[in-house]
Amino acid sequence: MKHIEGIVFDLYGTLFDVHSVAARCEELYAGRGSEISMLWRQKQLEYTWLRSLMGQFVDFEKCTEDALVFTCAQLGLQLGAGQRRMLCDEYLRLQPFTEVPVALQALNALGVPLAILSNGSRHSIDAVVRNAGLQDAFAHLLSVDEVQVFKPDMRVYSLAERKLGVARADILFVSSNAWDVTGARCFGFETAWIDRRGGTFDEMGQRPDHVLGGLDKLVHLLSHTDVPGLQDRGA
Repeated sequence: MKHIEGIVFDLYGTLFDVHSVAARCEELYAGRGSEISMLWRQKQLEYTWLRSLMGQFVDFEKCTEDALVFTCAQLGLQLGAGQRRMLCDEYLRLQPFTEVPVALQALNALGVPLAILSNGSRHSIDAVVRNAGLQDAFAHLLSVDEVQVFKPDMRVYSLAERKLGVARADILFVSSNAWDVTGARCFGFETAWIDRRGGTFDEMGQRPDHVLGGLDKLVHLLSHTDVPGLQDRGA
């Protein structure tokens, strides 16, 4: 790992818990919060992929809103303008996973520049990071807005290589999304899959270089030291 000159993180589901929106969903639709959150996220991802294939790019907020409208229609739930706005705004206030703030601090202490590369828009990435008070942790916040296509298109990963000014072989890409790790691995990044729930990696011809139970394990991988105050998760 001594060759790594930059670490690039996915945002949604990797640093921040997309299902933290379930609490607000539950508040508006009692007994349906988790169900809404799960289907909403599934359709949100599908819409990014389909729009990339069709060459019909819209920003991440639009994909998120369209996915919410579909979800409520599919589940037979009424969705007024106020409810739609309230729920979509929750995606700007996602909660970081428990170990993330301290782990990012420890990673910054190693002197390797950190970046986010996300399907989110510039506005959404900045809002999520700032609302969590983590804006100082990153040297770069990179959005697909610049290339007008969503991950896992190779043009997105090339954006990180260009902006960091680091060869792809010297970048570590970190994501909890197996499809994203697969895309990054195809591009030529070294990869770490954050598998917090003991999942199964996708069968698409690639395997992550590292499988870790949380960001604290990434700190250990890079520095061979544990992060004070974080519970050992196991790899």
